[in-house]
Formats: sequence, structure tokens, C-alpha cells
Amino acid sequence: MDRNRWLCVKSEKAKLRKVVVCATVIGACTEAAAAAVHRNVRKCQRWGRAVEILKELEEKIAKPTWKLKLKLVVHAMNVEMHAGLASEGGSKLKMLITYVAKLPTGNEEGLYYALDLGGTNVRMLRVQLGDKDVGIISQEITEVSIPPNLMVGTSDELFDYIAAELGKFAAQRFSSVSWFGQYVVAELTKVIQRQGLDMCVTALVNDTVGTLAGGTGTNAAYVERVPAIQKWHGPLPDSGDMAINMEWGNFRSSHLPLTEYDCALDAESLNPSDQIFEKMTSGLYLGEIVRIVFQYKCEISDTSLEVRKVVVEICNIIATRGARLSAAGILGILKKLGKDTISEVVGQKNVIAMDGGLFEHYTEYTECLENTLKELVGEDISESIIIEHSNDGSGIGAALLITAK
Repeated sequence: MDRNRWLCVKSEKAKLRKVVVCATVIGACTEAAAAAVHRNVRKCQRWGRAVEILKELEEKIAKPTWKLKLKLVVHAMNVEMHAGLASEGGSKLKMLITYVAKLPTGNEEGLYYALDLGGTNVRMLRVQLGDKDVGIISQEITEVSIPPNLMVGTSDELFDYIAAELGKFAAQRFSSVSWFGQYVVAELTKVIQRQGLDMCVTALVNDTVGTLAGGTGTNAAYVERVPAIQKWHGPLPDSGDMAINMEWGNFRSSHLPLTEYDCALDAESLNPSDQIFEKMTSGLYLGEIVRIVFQYKCEISDTSLEVRKVVVEICNIIATRGARLSAAGILGILKKLGKDTISEVVGQKNVIAMDGGLFEHYTEYTECLENTLKELVGEDISESIIIEHSNDGSGIGAALLITAK
């Protein structure tokens, strides 16, 4: 082969390599472009699904008729309260009689201890009370963990431990097999005496009743006039009043804005068909509802800023609904007591004590609850309603109830 022909062949081969290289590069670019398009399509699909969910929830929960819907919830709550006070089992609201017929006046004085028995720990409170001018002089709180073996052990072992740590007031949520259903006050008194402590158990109250005087999930308690409690058959208390533990977490009404996601959460819960109001309003469930929304509609990961903003909006809608329903429940109580109108007593105030992490830490929830209540009752009546954060109200309230006995 002569030199010119060899150069020609070499040149052709070089061209061929260039073509091959070019084809490879073009192929790679095509694949990259296809992948980019696929990602964009998926991103658009995620965006579209997120927007669809947002519109759906806005229609079902945040639609313009929400105020009318809430007024129907207020009425339904009021009706259920009447039914629950009339007879046992007459309502989804248990309206439990607490036998607390007298609340603190503010003139209480002395040193008192309260015991808050929770699921895994015991909180002990020591409260030094002055008179009305001084109020709470000092308070100390100590929390100790309960050993796991005592949580499923015998009553003697459990209460001996509590008494040894210094106790006086006990409550709920244990699975200890041998003391479930026993009289807690009697058991605790017995072991306090056995430990040689110079104390006596004076009051045993539900944590919500404690907050009323001074929970997990959601509940409400209020003071009712005894003549309005038809199922009460005991003597009339000197005060004529009785604190009622509503157990309002179990409230249910056809007017509640339930969605398919609420139904799914309820079905997956440990207590299906119970505590519906609680599952729509309490911090324990709000995040779970949002999770179920996306689990059922779409799985969102590696999202754009726009999609994340939509997710935030969905979270706000769920939280707003919870706050509005809580406000409606509060108004239901005010309506039952006839305090949803302008009082004839000049300067009379209605104080609502709120406790719990959701109210304390979720500012938007708190503001929405307060603003909703204000919108529902109107500007004039809202001036007579005061909502106060009662930090650790259940424990301090228990101590105060001792003084009011």
C-alpha cells in the first residue's frame, strides 16, 4: 500500500472514531436529557398531586362556610352536654361527676404536696400558698422515673415506691395487674402510713379537673350548677356547684368536618370509633393525619421548594381545623352556662384555663383558637372572655383543691 493510500485509510479510520465518539457523546447527552425530562415530569407530577391535595382539603376543611359549620358543632356539643348530664350513657360525652363541689377562692394558705402519677414517671409538687394578695409563694417540682418492673408489678410494690419518694396524690394509666380497679386513695394512704410519713391523702382528681382548679389528648372540665345535673341523686352541696369532667375527646357529630384521612387514622388507631373529637384536635394526632394524607395520595421525597410550601399549607389547614374545633367546643360550654351573651354584671370575666404542649408551644394554633372564639361570639362578648395558659395546671390545681376541701 502506498503512502497516500495509507494516509487516506488512516484518515477514514480517524473519521470513523470521531463518528463513534460523537455518537457516544450524543447518546449520553440524550440519556441525560431524558433523565432530566423524567425528573421534571416527576417533579411536576408531585407538584400537581400536592396542589390537588391542598385544593381538596381547602374544599373539605377550609371552605368559606367554616363559620356556619362550627356553629352547628357548637349546638351539637351543647345538646350532647345536656344529654350526658341527664343520664349515664345518654351521650358520647360522659359528663362525669367529680364530687369536687368547691373550688379555691384565692385565700388559701399553707404548704401542700401534690402527686402526678403518669405513664412512666411520678411528678411531685410542693406548693407554698399565701393569701389572695400573695398567691403562690413558691413551688418545687421533682420528677422520678418508675422502674419498669413496678409498672407491671403488685400494688404494694408500686405504692411503696411512690410513698418512699414522697407522695400524696395518684392517678392513671398503669397496667399493674393486681391493683387495677382498686381504691387508689386507700392503697396510697396505707403505704404512706407504712412508710411513717406524716401525711394524708386529701384529694384524687382527674388532670383536667386539676387544670380547672389551678392532659394527654384533649379534655375539658367546667363548673355546673347541681340542679342542672339530672343524674345527680346525692345531697345538694353547700356551694350548689359541681365540677364536671366532660371527657369531650369522645364527642362526635355529623357536623364534624371528617375526611377520608380521619377515617383512616381512626381505623388504624388502638380505639376505632372512639375519641373522634380528640383525633381531630389534639397534638398527638395532627402530624399523623398529615402523614396519612401523603401516604394515601402520593409519596413525596426530594421535593422542590414549591412542593414543600404546599406541604406547609396542608399542615396549617389540619392545625387550623383542630384549633377551630377546640374553639367551638369551648363555646359549647359557654353556651351551656349561658355565658355566650353579654353579662348583666359589669366587669364580669369568664376565664378559660388551657394546659398542654400544643397550646403552649404551637403559636399559630393558639392564636387561631383565640381568634376563632372571638369571631364566633363577637367583639363585645369576647372582651369578657380571658384565655390563660395554666402551666402545670393539673398538678398545682390538685394542691389547690386540697385547700378548698
